[in-house]
This record gives sequence, C-alpha cells and structure tokens, in this order.
Amino acid sequence: MIRLFRFLKPYWFPITLVLILVFAQSLATLYLPTLMADIVDNGIVKKDTGYIERVGLLMLLVSLGAVVAAVISAFFSSRVAVGFGRDIRKKLFAHVQTFSLREFDTFGTASLITRTTNDTNQIQMVLVLMLMMMVSAPMMAIGGIILAISQDATLTWVLVAAIPVLLIAIYLIMSRAIPLSRIMQQKLDRLNLILDEGLTGVRVIRAFDRSAYEEERFNVANSDLTSVATIVNRLTSTMFPLMMLVLNLTTVAILWFGAIRIDAGQLQVGTLIAFLQYAMLILFSFLMLSMMFIMLPRAAAAATRINAVLDIEPAIVDAPETEQRQAGPFDGLLAEPGSVEFEDVTFSYPGAEAPALEHITFRTRPGQVTAIIGGTGAGKSTLINLIPRFYDVDSGRVLVDGKDVREYTQHELRSKIGFVPQTAVLFSGTVSENIRYGKADATDEQVRHAAEVAQASEFINELGDGYDSMVSQGGTNLSGGQKQRLSIARALARQPEIYIFDDSFSALDYKTDAKLRAALKGETANATVLIVAQRVSTVMDADQILVLDEGRLVGVGTHRELLESSPVYREIVFSQLSAEEVAS
Repeated sequence: MIRLFRFLKPYWFPITLVLILVFAQSLATLYLPTLMADIVDNGIVKKDTGYIERVGLLMLLVSLGAVVAAVISAFFSSRVAVGFGRDIRKKLFAHVQTFSLREFDTFGTASLITRTTNDTNQIQMVLVLMLMMMVSAPMMAIGGIILAISQDATLTWVLVAAIPVLLIAIYLIMSRAIPLSRIMQQKLDRLNLILDEGLTGVRVIRAFDRSAYEEERFNVANSDLTSVATIVNRLTSTMFPLMMLVLNLTTVAILWFGAIRIDAGQLQVGTLIAFLQYAMLILFSFLMLSMMFIMLPRAAAAATRINAVLDIEPAIVDAPETEQRQAGPFDGLLAEPGSVEFEDVTFSYPGAEAPALEHITFRTRPGQVTAIIGGTGAGKSTLINLIPRFYDVDSGRVLVDGKDVREYTQHELRSKIGFVPQTAVLFSGTVSENIRYGKADATDEQVRHAAEVAQASEFINELGDGYDSMVSQGGTNLSGGQKQRLSIARALARQPEIYIFDDSFSALDYKTDAKLRAALKGETANATVLIVAQRVSTVMDADQILVLDEGRLVGVGTHRELLESSPVYREIVFSQLSAEEVAS
C-alpha cells in the first residue's frame, strides 16, 4: 500500500496542514484532564469560585480550539482522500487503455472493474482514517501514558496490566482477518464476473431457458462471498466489545485502587479524575488504532491488486525511437499510402498448442478490395487483428505503407485504419455521437454522408429524433443489422487509408448487402479495403480473395481463378451456391 502513496505528492500542503491540526487537537485533548484536576483540587476543594471561572474559561477555549482543529482537519483529509482515489482511478483507467488484448485476457474485465472501483474505495476510506489517526492515536497513547505517570505512578500499574491484553487481542484477530480479507476480494471478483456475464448474456440465457442455472451460479458465488465476509466481520466485530470490556474493567480497577489511595491520603480527588481521563484517552487511542487495523487488511489486499495492474508492462508498446522520430524526406516514396503487406507471418495465442496463423504472405494496394474467406477457426479475424497491432506477430512482418507496424506509434498506425469489428459495438449517446466516434470533428454533412453510404440513413430518419436519437448502452434498442450499419458509418466518417470489415455484413439481408457494397466502391476507390466474410456473394467481386484453412493461406486470386485452383474455396462456394449460380 505504501507504493501507492506516490500519488499523494500533489497533496503535500493539505496533508501537512492536517497533521499540524491533528497534532494541535491532540495537545488540546491531553491538556483538558490536567485543567480538570486543577479545578477540582484548587477550585472546588478550596471553594475558589474565581479560580474555577478562570480555569473553566480556559478549558472552554481549549475545547473550542480542539473542535475547530478537528473540523478543519476532517475537511482537508476528506478532500485529500477523495482526490487520491480520483487520481488512482484515472491512472488505472489510463494504464488499462494501453493494454493489448493479451493483458485483458489475463485479468478479465470484471476484475479490472472491481480493482478500479471497489478496491480504490477501500484505500480511500483507510487514508481518511490514517490522516486522522496516525498522529492522533500514537500521540494520545504516548502522551496519555506520560501524563498519567506524572499524575500518579502507582496507578499506572493498572494500565501496564490492561494494555498487553489489548495488544494480544488485536494481534490474534488481525492475524486471521488479513488473509481472509484477501480471499474476500477474490470472491468479489468472481461474483462480479458472474453478474457481468448474466447481464450481458441475458438474451442467450433466456433463449436457452438457463435463468435457473444462472441464478444458482450467482447464489453459490454470493454465498461464498457471504460466508467469508461473515467470518471476517465476526472477527473484527469482537474487537470493539472486547476493548470496551477491558476499558470498563480498567475504569473499575482505577476507581477501586484510587479510592484506597485517597482514603489513605496518598492521592487527591482531582488527580484521580485526571488519571482516569488519561486512562480512557490511552485505551481509546488503542481503540482507534484497532479500527484502523480492521480496515487495513482489506485496503492492503486492494492495494496489492491495484499495484498488480499498474506493474504490468503492456506487451505492445511504441518503440522508443519511434516516439521522437520525424518523417524523413523519402518516407512513403517506396510504398503506396494505404498498402498492407504480410511477409511470412506466423502468430500464436498464449498457451496455444499450434499457431493460429502460419507463414502468411500477401500484399494489397490502395484501390484494391481484398476479401478473406475460410471456415470457422481458419484465422480470418486473427489475421486482420494483426494490422492495427492488437497483437504482435511471432515471426515475419506486417507492413503498412511499406513500414513495419511495430515502427509506428500506435496512435499513428491506428489513425490510418477504419475498423469495423465482427461484433458491432455502440456506446450510449446519440446516433450522431456514435458516428463521430470515428472522427470527433466530423461535420453534420460528413455524418449524414457516412450514414447514407452505410445504408443507415433510412432507419435513422425513422427514429424519433433522427440523428439526435439516443442509443442505449451496447445499442440494445437497435437491431443487429442497424448496429452493423452504424459501425460501418463510424468507420466511413473517419475517411482512413485502410478499411477493415471483419464479417461486418453478416446481419444484413442480401438486398442491403448488395446496395452497401455498391456504395462502398465509390467511397473507398482510393483506399485499401479488406473484407472478412462468410458469404461467397460478399467476396465474389473482390479484386483479390485470400482463402484460409487452419491458419494457412491455401489460395490467392479472383473468384474465377480460385474456382479452378483452390479445392477449399470451391467447397465453400458449392456449399452456398447452386451450380447454376456458380456458372453465371
């Protein structure tokens, strides 16, 4: 957890102010019992009303000062803790944005959400306690012991007997609570994962009538979390009553032995009252420390999990020399802008027994449409994911504009690409905002043009507010075809050098598919277009068709050429088209 305190550097002034105010509050609190003893011994016993008034007024001023210091310190400590939590969340989110898909696969979305929200809140709450107590509690304990001894050293033996009992109890409870708190965070991750799957996959769950099964999964995970949380809460909840028991027994012992010493003339009443208050301050300081110890185990576990994310070095980073590289006078002369080339590329997913792609070599140029076709699991989506560098190749090179993609900054590379994913992803907001996601400064005219080319303008105009109509989270208020067309419009609005369509026409009917492909020809005439498709009708007119089979490139050519030369392509064609359609 200490490692996260580097985020507190911007708050050094308010932290210093809080520590000074807490120190002043502690001094005032420690001074009050001495003033009380003076009032009793020198004012009440001697019936000196003036002395009582003077010391009483001083007590009032000291108390007011302590209250003001407490209020101001609480205000600033809260501001520091909230700002600290904000900075951690900001850093986590920014760092996660640099992750490659490999790191996302390692942590999982549910765990990353938990670490950014729940874990950060745990640390934030502990920081408030630490700022308020890390000076106050030790000072109250040490100062209280010194002042108690100065009041009466003999009665201090009561504290010598009570304090070790408290320390042993705290140790025994925390030694069990800390490891259980770590387990509880893992159980919370599991619960969030099941909840996320249950909400995002609700259509599939209902379609297969698996609601009861999902409820059982959730109940098991919920019960696991509840059982661990119950044990932790039982352990920590014993702390307060145990400390109150020790505190009350200590009070009885002090009064008992103090009364004996007063009766023997060895102690004054005011001194006994002051000693009793110091004893309470000492024990309450240990109570405050125990409260912090209750929070620390979960905060420590949360900090470990946050540091685990921040310590991850993304597998895909910009090359150091790329970040400061300026364009040279010959850049772009040896290759056409927008060209894509694979040179003997091999790629494997982590832990896979066999490569997903093996020895892939091809080239596509601007103004050329390259289609990629193959059976399920052939490696089509994997291939196009290497172009925007979502993954890095194991061997070989992927070239864009004649330059290895690893030599670009990720921003520079991806600014050249308009990517339409296999699963249409939309964001909450208006229709126009979703289209502008591809180009933030796109004009209204550009947005409408992109929608028209994507064959989306008709259904957009039928929506209640047209382009200002709201899209719900994930686009759940739109059909699959409508979501795909908006995803295509988003890529078109960017006007990139390279268009990548990853099976982006699968939810469209044949009529809309044909109209869209016809409109795309004019729009993408000067760009490189790569289309992953399952339908032969979608790829037949492509300038170049790549046929993949089990990660290998088994055919390259036009539709007519592949019908004659590629058995795999011929099998795909005849599985979808009749002999008459093929002949035509």
